[in-house]
Amino acid sequence: MNVIVPAEIMGNVSVLTFFTLSGLTYTVQHRIILFALTLLCYLIIWIVNVVVILTIIVDEKLHEAMYIFLCNLCINGLYGTAAFYLKFLNDLLSPFHFVSYAGCLLQSFVIHSSSASELSILAIMALDRYVAICRPLEYHSVMTRRRISLLVAFSWLLPLYCMFSNTIYVNHTKLCGSHIPKLYCSNPLIDKLACSTSIANTAVVYFNIGIYIVHFFFFLWTYTYLIKTCLTSKHGRKKFMNTCVPHLVSLISYCFAVLFDVMYTRYGSNMLSPSLKNFMAIEFLILPPVIHPVVYGLKLTKIRNRIRGFIQGQKESV
Repeated sequence: MNVIVPAEIMGNVSVLTFFTLSGLTYTVQHRIILFALTLLCYLIIWIVNVVVILTIIVDEKLHEAMYIFLCNLCINGLYGTAAFYLKFLNDLLSPFHFVSYAGCLLQSFVIHSSSASELSILAIMALDRYVAICRPLEYHSVMTRRRISLLVAFSWLLPLYCMFSNTIYVNHTKLCGSHIPKLYCSNPLIDKLACSTSIANTAVVYFNIGIYIVHFFFFLWTYTYLIKTCLTSKHGRKKFMNTCVPHLVSLISYCFAVLFDVMYTRYGSNMLSPSLKNFMAIEFLILPPVIHPVVYGLKLTKIRNRIRGFIQGQKESV
């Protein structure tokens, strides 16, 4: 069914006020099932992340760099998923899938800034592991409270700045279409609706990509030294397994999730089924927010013991 998207007329120029989203081609019965599964997934994301966040906040013994960074990683997971799940759950109950122009830009900004912030937080977590394992005697002099605060600020402010600058340029782009072939708004797809390509916008996009390519080189650098150091001693290998393996699992799951999203956005094919394309589009909003707190909660002894102690205490009180 073709839907006419409302627009305002200013002079002889039609100003876009709404976008339409595609992807929900399921029957009413399937939508109800999908709504229940989506709501369950979102509740799981909230539960596992909030448990880790509260555990770290409440226990003063966990007020260390690694756990503070993990707390921010979980907070970022809740921040990014809120922009998608609340709108998606509403769309599942509605026959029309409109989103206002401002709402579309906001959703895209939150989702993409959360994804970028996730990579920045994983980068400072890699730095923390590098200092802890490769330079253990200098750890407390390097990872001071002030430096930890600066690293946390960096992991949030840099992505917010990058995505804000990109969103500003998108907002000033003249669009010749209003249909976004995805379950949520995305700046790259909005760019494809542009009547003409802006050199300034392209420059901003590639500048942002360059910043996060540097992140990946940083990961390679830190883990090259981490692996070399850990191979020299049994204690180093044990420390690597306990603290670096969860980080690697989180990093690899993030990379695969973003790869799926990029493949969908840039190389989406009509040969793929709608369900597979939808999964590729939202995979990074499903798996990483669950994997990060679960992997760290199970692997890091202090967090696992604190959660176990709380559960046992609740059972005894009952």
